[in-house]
Amino acid sequence: MGEINPNEVYTTAEAEKLLKVSNSTMKRLLKKGLLRANKVGKQYRILGHELLRIVSPEVDKKATNLYQKVKIKTIDKTKDW
Repeated sequence: MGEINPNEVYTTAEAEKLLKVSNSTMKRLLKKGLLRANKVGKQYRILGHELLRIVSPEVDKKATNLYQKVKIKTIDKTKDW
């Protein structure tokens, strides 16, 4: 596990390994709202997009811009169907 996929959903344990932080640091990031996550049952799930935002905001912006361009092209191509 070395590369963060923006569209992947990670558990807190996987996110800890990717970010190389301890369990207590992960809890602190979640509690303070620095890392956004969704709770599924009693566990948190974190989008890769959120991990990229924490690690490198510039990489996150590039990934978001690329996604938006692809989305717009797809909408334009399929609206006449």
